[in-house]
Amino acid sequence: MADSINPVHWFEISVNDMDRARKFYESALGLQLGLNRVESTLMAWFPTTEGGAGCSGALLKSEGRTPSHDGTMIYFSVPDIEAVLARVEANGGRTLTPKTDIGEYGFYAYFEDSEGNRVGLHSSA
Repeated sequence: MADSINPVHWFEISVNDMDRARKFYESALGLQLGLNRVESTLMAWFPTTEGGAGCSGALLKSEGRTPSHDGTMIYFSVPDIEAVLARVEANGGRTLTPKTDIGEYGFYAYFEDSEGNRVGLHSSA
């Protein structure tokens, strides 16, 4: 793998109710998600910037996909964790771990989204 490429290319967050989940993430993160259908799978894509840092992904409603606290964790980079956690709570989610200092690496927090997924937040020091 080339040294100049981040290894993560795409993520998917499983949802049960696409309308509820899309509204939750748009409100909590202040983003607009584009709704798409790929065969029988309904997806709401997070915005992406070609050549930008990090990766993008989607909310995914598909047979056999179940929201969960277990398994892989994704982290959203945000400038103000506490503001995002307030919007999480206001939109049907809940804080699992409040803003936590990790020294020179910044801060993190965990929340549960409207679908029951455990998701992380990160901000720089």
